[in-house]
Amino acid sequence: MSAINYLTKESLEKTQAELVQLKTVGRANIAKAIAEAREKGDLKENAEYDAAKEAQGMHEAKIAQLESVLSNARVIDTASLDISKVAILTKVLIENMATNKEIEYQIVSENEADLKNKKLSVTSPIGKSLLGKAIGEAVTVQTPAGLLSFKIKNISI
Repeated sequence: MSAINYLTKESLEKTQAELVQLKTVGRANIAKAIAEAREKGDLKENAEYDAAKEAQGMHEAKIAQLESVLSNARVIDTASLDISKVAILTKVLIENMATNKEIEYQIVSENEADLKNKKLSVTSPIGKSLLGKAIGEAVTVQTPAGLLSFKIKNISI
């Protein structure tokens, strides 16, 4: 992943804290689990040891992923955002033209996307279609669920 990751200062700090936790406490816990499993006998037939080593591999992959995010991070000051058009880190209130329901999403980097918290990835079909649009504009998006039409009702920070 070599794309630039646009983050808020808070998101950057949260990611850095998670990385520190994984490198310290997380690695210590994994090492302890491997040591305990190793004590249980023959490593060739030790399922606990295999599971602990697999957990270690996933843990190290998560550390590498966070390091990549941080190495490509660019902090955006939300106070300097132009809200005349939809941009990364802006909040956009859209109306589904078919259902007349409104929903507000914050446009975020791929790493921060979380639909439950109404954070929409800038690389998603809807996120891409909203970028650069102004209040009042309508967009039609091809999604896995089919063709959807939205109208931009408001843009804020």
